[in-house]
Amino acid sequence: MPEDQREPYPFLPDVPRHVQIADVLRQRIRDGKLAPRMPIPSEPHLTEEFGVARDTARKAVAILREQGYVHTVRGMGTFVRARNDWPSQ
Repeated sequence: MPEDQREPYPFLPDVPRHVQIADVLRQRIRDGKLAPRMPIPSEPHLTEEFGVARDTARKAVAILREQGYVHTVRGMGTFVRARNDWPSQ
């Protein structure tokens, strides 16, 4: 399959897409694929990766920000917080 024709992300029908995207990003953070102080993928990248509207990507990032996994620096991007700033689970 050509690179510009990706398989659509297999979203579950009963869970809002922004919640599922936040879950995927949270797992990447917890697994170390997105390390502390690293930027998370930009909204345009997330819209392309998951095939969603920019507002959906923005809502997913907002969930992670509210949960304490990331912080946004205006004009710079959104970055993974230090591990000791994450909520305990």
